Amino acid sequence: MKIVFQGDSITDAGRDKRNYHNMGNGYPKYASALIAEGFPEISFEFINQGISGNRTDQLFDRLYPDAIAFEPDIISILIGINDIWHRYSANRIETTNEQIETNYRAILTRLKKQTNAKIVMLSPYVLDAEDKEHLREDLKSVLPIVERLAEEFADVYIPLNRHFEEAVKTQPEPRYYSADGVHPNANGAEFIGKLYYEAVAPLLR
Repeated sequence: MKIVFQGDSITDAGRDKRNYHNMGNGYPKYASALIAEGFPEISFEFINQGISGNRTDQLFDRLYPDAIAFEPDIISILIGINDIWHRYSANRIETTNEQIETNYRAILTRLKKQTNAKIVMLSPYVLDAEDKEHLREDLKSVLPIVERLAEEFADVYIPLNRHFEEAVKTQPEPRYYSADGVHPNANGAEFIGKLYYEAVAPLLR
């Protein structure tokens, strides 16, 4: 069974790009380990094709070689935060909410048409960080778009923003899951990996 992880730096997480079986240090590392342990009777091929910095339009551009060509059984997508972040970067790229929806819909439509994969969508999120407050505000208008698309296209939807909002209430320090509010540390990656496993396990049973 082929499981492809797609997205940006949160998925990439320092993986060795010479070997797409390398899971990096992010949530795919933890999710794949839990899945392999939880379903020893199934032979898995885990593929990580996340690329740091990617926006929705860039993911669409590389969708065939980095996703469809693998003929995945399950494909997960975590994308969107860079569409927001790059609105404020030095090389500003002002992707509108409408463009985000168009790009993301095109990705999902193509996956539906050209694969038989179950689609797992994970929501973008921003945790508490003073210098990311503007991203949190923009995300409020993007999350409903992602949720609508998930309702239409996804077999599994993992609202990371909601899960993190609840989890941070009981953690010992504000940046327990992420130093910068976006990129998860080991605690954050393990947290997402466990959520992923719990959400995807019913598809594997």
